[in-house]
Amino acid sequence: MIQGILIEGLVYGLMALAVFMTFRVLDFADMTVDGSFPLGGAVMAILLTAGVHPLLAILVAFVAGACAGAITAVIHSKLKIPGLLAGILTMTILYSVNLRVMGNRANLSLLKAHTLFDSIRDAAAPYLSGEIAILAFLILVTAVILLLVNLFYHTDFGIALGALGSNPQMITAQAMNPEVLKLIGVSVSNGLVGVSGAFACMYQGFADVNSGTGTVVAGLASVMIGEFLIRSNRIGWLTFRVILGSILYRAIMFAGRQWGYVIHLTANDLKMITGVLIIACLFISKYGNGKFFGKKAAKK
Repeated sequence: MIQGILIEGLVYGLMALAVFMTFRVLDFADMTVDGSFPLGGAVMAILLTAGVHPLLAILVAFVAGACAGAITAVIHSKLKIPGLLAGILTMTILYSVNLRVMGNRANLSLLKAHTLFDSIRDAAAPYLSGEIAILAFLILVTAVILLLVNLFYHTDFGIALGALGSNPQMITAQAMNPEVLKLIGVSVSNGLVGVSGAFACMYQGFADVNSGTGTVVAGLASVMIGEFLIRSNRIGWLTFRVILGSILYRAIMFAGRQWGYVIHLTANDLKMITGVLIIACLFISKYGNGKFFGKKAAKK
């Protein structure tokens, strides 16, 4: 149970990290996530069933997600369409694209394919259980990605990308093209979403064209929960708390499935739980910052 929650939290934590990069850093409401997540899974599934090495399949899933993000950024910047609508349009297009990628099938099983997680289970079999081995692998992968993201945001380009969301005029004044910055930021973000979808596909054992429904909402919930767990302006803590928020979110969803019957909840109510959770986070965040934290800051 604990291993499953942690594994899901880390797998979807990469998606939540991508949502953080667009919604919080770039201040860009990117709905492409609901399409690029199943795209990563579809690419992973079709390549694995074709006998492609899993590591290469993960790389292709990243590129596919990045291309999806680039399409959204181009629609937004070149056609002057609002970011939210541009993401919705790309997400809608990707539904058909994902079906095409999987050979016009809504679901593709990995039952006959050998995944990266299968290799990890086989290698660790004499020493560790399969779930523990996969968890250790995902912790390592997440740590490396967090390190790379943190290092990136400490570079001049990363700082400029972070400034784009809060002060676009400053970027223009520095003779930098905000459209190019946004293109790169949204592309990298959706590339991470594609990787997250690929890992989810391998862990679940199948790819599904509808697996992205509500993904961006789950990512937002993870980001907001993380903001309650750790309050800091340092980029290292900002990214780390997103992963913690993802794990806690998955734990809350597990509790809803496991013990929701006590208050007559079913699996059909999970989306409602997510929506109520986000509303509660927004309300408490606004009330807390205005009351408790504001008073403490005033006393200091």
